[in-house]
Amino acid sequence: MAIKTSDRDEGLDLDENHEINVTPFIDVMLVLLIIFMVAAPLATVDVPVDLPASTAQPQPRDREPVYLTVKEDLSLSLNQDPVTLDDLRTRLDAQTHGDRDERIFLRADKGVPYGELMTTMNALREAGYLKVALVGLEQPG
Repeated sequence: MAIKTSDRDEGLDLDENHEINVTPFIDVMLVLLIIFMVAAPLATVDVPVDLPASTAQPQPRDREPVYLTVKEDLSLSLNQDPVTLDDLRTRLDAQTHGDRDERIFLRADKGVPYGELMTTMNALREAGYLKVALVGLEQPG
């Protein structure tokens, strides 16, 4: 787009401006950002529901559950017996009678680093036990 600034510049052609004005685009993006920042917390509100109590009887279990515990000092115990990470596979096979589909309940102390817990979970996976349930305490209502 060329403009004429005075009569004496008649022989000179001015260069066209090919730059895009991004100011309106930035304004629109900032308004959208504010709208999403306000609307996002409203979309994640928990709906309080007072669930009724069930009168169903607990289902009987075929076997006692298998608990693997990681203590604060990073030692392991299978149910109540101490076990090492190297002996974990053979001890689990003996405990579950070779049933790799049995769920293993993994308990860990609060002080256990996340990396150590993942090392234990990886050992379970390498042993073929893919059904792992993490155990925690229930908070009273």
